[in-house]
Amino acid sequence: MMEVSVYDSRNYIIQAQTKDDIQPIVDTINGKFKSRAGNNGYFECNSDAQFQEQAQASSNQLALLGGGVAAISLLVGGIGIMNIMLVSVTERTREIGIRMAIGARRRDIIGQFLVESAAVSCCGGLLGIALGCFGSAVIGNLLIKQQTAAMSGWMPDIEHFTVLPSLPLVLGAFLFSALLGIIFGLYPANKAAKLQPVDALRTQ
Repeated sequence: MMEVSVYDSRNYIIQAQTKDDIQPIVDTINGKFKSRAGNNGYFECNSDAQFQEQAQASSNQLALLGGGVAAISLLVGGIGIMNIMLVSVTERTREIGIRMAIGARRRDIIGQFLVESAAVSCCGGLLGIALGCFGSAVIGNLLIKQQTAAMSGWMPDIEHFTVLPSLPLVLGAFLFSALLGIIFGLYPANKAAKLQPVDALRTQ
């Protein structure tokens, strides 16, 4: 058994001999404290399994919340890309007409605008990855310092927290950005490809 001080309270850590002994020990301690202190004394006895369940529940809630925020962000970002490309099609109507007049095919126009849409989306994805890594490092260091200060004497001091980006995740985010740009660029690209060369050339 080891006594530690966390958040100005007295805490004891007890190590069980086997995994099967954990819950009986927790029940025994709770029973003895309740018989001595009744409901007036503030005490709590928890096992690692309970902490893990609480942490998992919190993690699931955060993942659900993060997924909802990410979905909304993707939708807003995709609509923004589509609007940018629609404006680009409107401003370059004459250019599209000239390309068609000299032999550009419909699929060439579609391909051009899909590539541009994907490029815009990928630039945003790269910026998001960079900001995510930077933000994780800053917030991680702040949280680690607070946790270390609060649990001084129990957990080792950690002076620096380093974020190591996962290459598969970074690559996946980049490819997903490109896919998002292509999906939301389909409508503007198709609209550009449907322009009639004669009408497009008349546009000033």
